Amino acid sequence: LRKATLDQRLAQRARILLDLDAALPPAKISERLGLSAPVVFKWRTRYQKHGIAGLSDLPRPGQPRKLTQKKVKEVLTLTTQKIPAEATHWSLRLMARYAGITVHQVREIWQGADLKPHRIENFKISNDPHFAEKVVDVVGLYMNPPENAVVLSVDEKTQIQALDRTQPQLPLRPGQIERRTHDYKRHGTASLYAAFDILTGQVMGRITQRHRAREFLEFMRQIERNTPPELDLHVILDNSSTHKTADVRAWLAKHPRITLHFTPTSASWLNAVERWFASLERRALYRGAFGSVQQLRQAIRQFIEAHNTHSAKPFRWTKSAEAILAKVEKAKMATSNFK
Repeated sequence: LRKATLDQRLAQRARILLDLDAALPPAKISERLGLSAPVVFKWRTRYQKHGIAGLSDLPRPGQPRKLTQKKVKEVLTLTTQKIPAEATHWSLRLMARYAGITVHQVREIWQGADLKPHRIENFKISNDPHFAEKVVDVVGLYMNPPENAVVLSVDEKTQIQALDRTQPQLPLRPGQIERRTHDYKRHGTASLYAAFDILTGQVMGRITQRHRAREFLEFMRQIERNTPPELDLHVILDNSSTHKTADVRAWLAKHPRITLHFTPTSASWLNAVERWFASLERRALYRGAFGSVQQLRQAIRQFIEAHNTHSAKPFRWTKSAEAILAKVEKAKMATSNFK
């Protein structure tokens, strides 16, 4: 303790030993030196076993073991080509156990290769024999809209349920998120027809009780009445059978300014109004509680009005038809390799 150059860690341990030799209890020593009692017991034990040498720190393990390229390749192969017996996908701890490395090292390998085994996304490749020409047609309307015309993306969101919780929701407050019961009561359903104007972002809607060709035709009449008669109408639709009935074809024959453009089958992502439907679901329906179909209808109307007043903006499509077709062709080749 009288050495001026003594490491203070060794000085503290020496003070512990001197206080113990002076018959001070460990609790008193820990209080006097500002230490925890286990630290006092630790250095007493080390001194009893190894003497003065026991007061020095043990050798450090050094840097973590470096990963060889062989081990990195093994982890990547396991991740992309094997499935663990205990699960459907790899986790950090599971891979660390199989590969015999640390969790940190697995994380570094996955980050370097941009691998995320915990994530999964859905996809569907269209088998429409006219896929290419339909993509070119629809994307052409988005990227080069015809002059003196209105381009509308039209679809229907069917069977929207008026759900109410079995007990009142507990509101949001500091330190507590909003809470609701897991169960609910059904009060009926409604269907929504929507027409999204790609040039302005405005939405025209019609809420119906049923989803038939008759309701679709009424909505088309509504669209025809509410657009300037001197403009052509280009309407983008999916391949629902309600859009192709004899009554619909007969009505279209009497209104030659209206042209229907159909998206490929299993390609709803090509219909711009689907993005607006997603916004409707996320902002107005998912967390809503509706005691009746009438309340549901009112909430949908309010959302449409608020969107048209505050949120409407032109729709911008950036990916060309050629890029889409190339990506689909690449996906087909990828899936064929796994058959």
